[in-house]
Amino acid sequence: MTRYDLAVIGSGGGAFAAAIHAIGLGKQVVMVEQGTVGGTCVNTGCVPSKALLAAADARHVAADPRFPGIGTSSDPVDLPALMAGKRDLVESMRSEKYVDLVTEYGWDLLAGTATFTGTPEQPSLEVTDADGRVQQVEAELYVVATGSAPWAPPVDGLDQVGYLTSTSAMELEELPSSLLVLGGGYVALEQAQLFARLGSTVTVLARSRLASAEEPEAGEVIEAVFADEGITVVTGASMSAVRRDESTGEVVATVVVDGARRDYRATHLLVATGRRPVTDGLGLDSVGVKVGDRGEVVVDDRLGTSNPRIWAVGDVTGHPQFVYVAGAHGSVAVDNAFTGADRVLDYTHLPRVTFTSPSIAAVGMTDEQASRAGIRCDCRVLPLQYVPRALVNRDTRGFVKIVADADTGLIVGATAVAQAAGELAAAAGYILNAGMTVEQVANLWCPYLTMTEGIKIAAQSFTTDVSKLSCCAS
Repeated sequence: MTRYDLAVIGSGGGAFAAAIHAIGLGKQVVMVEQGTVGGTCVNTGCVPSKALLAAADARHVAADPRFPGIGTSSDPVDLPALMAGKRDLVESMRSEKYVDLVTEYGWDLLAGTATFTGTPEQPSLEVTDADGRVQQVEAELYVVATGSAPWAPPVDGLDQVGYLTSTSAMELEELPSSLLVLGGGYVALEQAQLFARLGSTVTVLARSRLASAEEPEAGEVIEAVFADEGITVVTGASMSAVRRDESTGEVVATVVVDGARRDYRATHLLVATGRRPVTDGLGLDSVGVKVGDRGEVVVDDRLGTSNPRIWAVGDVTGHPQFVYVAGAHGSVAVDNAFTGADRVLDYTHLPRVTFTSPSIAAVGMTDEQASRAGIRCDCRVLPLQYVPRALVNRDTRGFVKIVADADTGLIVGATAVAQAAGELAAAAGYILNAGMTVEQVANLWCPYLTMTEGIKIAAQSFTTDVSKLSCCAS
């Protein structure tokens, strides 16, 4: 039996944040990982997907005739070379930002599958490596940071046809000639545009509208952008069955749209309908840790579980699935567990970004959410044609929307669809966190010819006809 102050199960962003913070408190730490060190973000999520999105965007821009005098061309994609470059980037970042840090900080790393054993009062871990050897680990406290994995809905025939997920799609060595994308959330939208821009014929089958968690204007803009790029979008589509045509080898998806059954065909099917926490096989029941309906570890607002010696962080908690949330969880859980800091995270101003092109970014409440909260809303939607940076870019597809309290002028939400909209969401997050009003933002300094200027102009639109402003007017 090896004893530690803290045992961390998993090795993603939340796990590393917890381990690093615990080492800073002088604790002895062990980390257990059954797969590849680094978790989802660096290996199969943010890093590889955004690297490929950037490559696809470069190809798309190369063939975009919007700038007079600039020649355009776009050769077929060498997918094996593109994937090799992506792997090199992933391996480099995994080494520098994860593996090397284990040695630098000095905690132990065990390769194997962790299962809780013992009793709720005296929990321990049984770690089984690839050769079947078992090591017993005991700690004062434990952090579960096992993340989440792609989830597929129960559709007749889905398990038989073979389908891609956001993970397996990142490892393809041959570009699909055609692709059905099931889903309308951020992963589905990013993957649809990625493969379309690499040269696949793409059809999106979305159960409701696109980007349904965001303002309706966002989905409308992206649907129009997709149409311009040759991506077919079917909204209100409920998939009832899927099969493979034996004569052509194509996947045939049967969906119900407006009460009518339709078939859609493609060489490949990508299921992007969300992710579920990874808790199977952990033995949480045996140590008194409650698990929710979707497999999430149930935690309180301090990230403690129903067992006072076991904490959970990141996607496995069912909290917002962003790596920056997981990172914040790690330090908060360790502070609360070892020092009784009683820290609580507030997601009210949590920014969220979908990395399509143009991007969707938002912070705070949507118009509908504010109304449901009893706020009398005053909202403005500023088309990008009134943002000088968008005019210079020759891309005015999108908008900036501000949701304000009509009684106080307090800004309670902001959404942007624009190039580099993530930067607007960060700025809007600072504005909301500072409790600023529309009037205050309208009178802020803002550099000319930046996309962030769109927030200021949107604020000015509450009291001014911005169509009559000089382009340099403040």
